[in-house]
Amino acid sequence: MKTIVVIPARLKSTRLPEKVLLEIKGKPVVQWVYEKAIAAEGIDAVYIATDAEEVRNRCQTFTQNILMTSEACQSGTDRIAEAAAQLEADVIINVQGDEPQIHPEVISLLAAQFKLDGALPMASVKTPIKRCEEVNNPNNVKVITDHSGHAIYFSRSPIPFYRDRVEEMQTNGYVPEDLKYFKHLGIYGYRKDFLLQYAQMPTSYLEQVEKLEQLRALENGFKIKMIETEHSPIGVDTLEDFEKVKAIIEAETE
Repeated sequence: MKTIVVIPARLKSTRLPEKVLLEIKGKPVVQWVYEKAIAAEGIDAVYIATDAEEVRNRCQTFTQNILMTSEACQSGTDRIAEAAAQLEADVIINVQGDEPQIHPEVISLLAAQFKLDGALPMASVKTPIKRCEEVNNPNNVKVITDHSGHAIYFSRSPIPFYRDRVEEMQTNGYVPEDLKYFKHLGIYGYRKDFLLQYAQMPTSYLEQVEKLEQLRALENGFKIKMIETEHSPIGVDTLEDFEKVKAIIEAETE
């Protein structure tokens, strides 16, 4: 079974344009992601998928595995699917181009699920949330799962809603040890045939409401296996995020 990583690197992101090219210690954000991906076990190749010549030119300084995709791609899923159609692979791991803190172990754990379950169409990753501030932040997507670890729902709202513990959590600021909240990390694994099918599905109602692509799979009756990890990287969505990530990486690599 051939497993590859595809890193979508869109130049004109809405909240922080050109974020994938912002530099940390002389390397663009997307290069940090690429280096984490190639360090993961169980990965046969790593590619960057972009719609911009600026990104391709910068990435050519550290890899030739670059795929040009259409500027018309409406989502990361569309971009990954367009790239995947050009590649020989059984499993595609989608590692976002704005996740320079992603841990190679997380990529490896996700890839391994497809060897354990030959019928698995899609998988992703979750991490525990400890602070109520993070629970209430709509930029942190929350996920709840069934007993077998498959996603029931994703939301920007706090789920589940602990009706009898709201005041306690507001007072303490931390999630009590006997309660559970999980943040969804923006990394996905797909079996290639499912990915190509998934990209052709119409945008679903809940996907439009929450602005979360993965809800399309759930609304169409497909399961998403969620893998738990203690790693909790900060994605670069805003300039504030970038400054936090930059400071952390600089401190870790001194």
